[in-house]
Amino acid sequence: MTSLVRVELTRLRWRRAVVLLLLACVVVPALIAAGTIWDTRPVSEAEIVEIQATAAPEIARCERRPRQYGVSPARAETRCAELVVEWQTSRQDLSLARERAGSGIGVAGALVVLLMLAATTFAGHDWNSGSMSNQLLFRPRRARVWAAKAVAVTGVALLTAVAVSTAYWLTLWGVMQARDLPVADGGLTASLGFGLRGAGLAAAAALGCYALTMLLRSTVATLGVVLAFGFATLVLGGSLPVSGQWEPLENIAAVLNDGTEYYVDIPPSCYDGRYAQGRAECDDTRELPLWRGATYYGGAVVLVGAASVLSFRRRDVP
Repeated sequence: MTSLVRVELTRLRWRRAVVLLLLACVVVPALIAAGTIWDTRPVSEAEIVEIQATAAPEIARCERRPRQYGVSPARAETRCAELVVEWQTSRQDLSLARERAGSGIGVAGALVVLLMLAATTFAGHDWNSGSMSNQLLFRPRRARVWAAKAVAVTGVALLTAVAVSTAYWLTLWGVMQARDLPVADGGLTASLGFGLRGAGLAAAAALGCYALTMLLRSTVATLGVVLAFGFATLVLGGSLPVSGQWEPLENIAAVLNDGTEYYVDIPPSCYDGRYAQGRAECDDTRELPLWRGATYYGGAVVLVGAASVLSFRRRDVP
């Protein structure tokens, strides 16, 4: 089995499309990090002078009527200029907590998509080129061949996602240290945990796409199924009569954020005179823990994987 995994890792390394997608897993988060760092850069002295010159009438009005701007009269002389500069630049200081709800989701989403494409491309090439039959001539035990490919794909996806996610959050933390910005207690640990959970989600997505491609024996068919699922989730998800605990996006949020909440319809009795404080059924939010989200997607991967293995063992290979 070990030798089979080494062979698959070598084949994975020599697949140009896969290498380019893995390179994109580094480049795209790096660009997101660069954009985040640039958008949260401190306001320079030159910018302050320029804004104060162009917005002098607004600053003067603030100094004459500071309370209308929410400024204490005692601080009007300094705070009015700072307030107008903040309005003009629209830049906030870098914050790990804010980025976990912003750019961090973008990084996790990019890794999921790119690693899904890498897994699909890797498995689909064997079927499109007809090399699968040649591989089985040398390794006729199909279950082992399937498992070796799965281990190679999942392992590379997991290592790539963990390395990139960790580097992303350490980079933001390092920039905050360089800018002398405060970091909340446990902020770095929470961000690294967010990245690791996102990496696990990306690895599971890669494994699921590999299994689906081995089942459908076509990269195009797999991408069609994934796109259809994504369309249904984004466009039709909110209109379907499905509880929030079964919505794909809610379960993704539960995994990334170590648990989340979803809204539910409460019974009409909660709006009449019979409402009692503390009744659980009258709370319009419910808890969706991490394990539920992990089970939701883990179960889907297991089902697709089982169908894929059975199909690979029994169907003829062209």
